[in-house]
Amino acid sequence: KLKLYNDTPRHRDNFIKLAKEGFYDDLLFHRIINGFMIQGGDPESKGAAPDARLGGGGLGYTIEHEIGRPHFKGALAAARTSNPEKKSSSCQFYIVQGRPVSDGQLDQFQSQKGITYTDVQRKLYNEIGGTPMLDMEYTVYGEVVEGMDVIDKICAVKTAPGDRPVEDVKMKVRIVE
Repeated sequence: KLKLYNDTPRHRDNFIKLAKEGFYDDLLFHRIINGFMIQGGDPESKGAAPDARLGGGGLGYTIEHEIGRPHFKGALAAARTSNPEKKSSSCQFYIVQGRPVSDGQLDQFQSQKGITYTDVQRKLYNEIGGTPMLDMEYTVYGEVVEGMDVIDKICAVKTAPGDRPVEDVKMKVRIVE
């Protein structure tokens, strides 16, 4: 189960719209990197051949970024291309698995990115982990509130070169109010 944030309304509303339309059903988690994240939502992944290169599909629009939240373990964030405005994909997302992060690493990210982590954020990165290297680069618009063990199981599947799972991992997305 995921909770979507109200302070990222463009991303929240887009995700809800697509989920209610059934857009995500039977799409693949096409990129899985154990200790980092799982990514899905590429419309080209539905029924894709095992050797198909995935990750470039979209719906013909982007979403203005709503960057600000950290990438703690369980964060739901929007994928994007390398565009200077940091606009998000219309449909692709990732869920962070990450690893615990030391204060030294956080200090390094702070100086590189001009971020100041609060004591609470540092504690969360130290204890549950995440991927602070993505902070201030991508929009985090929700978080896993139940079932992180499922994300960990998905992260553990065997992958081929290019980080695509050897066996397809399909998704179904439902909105629960």
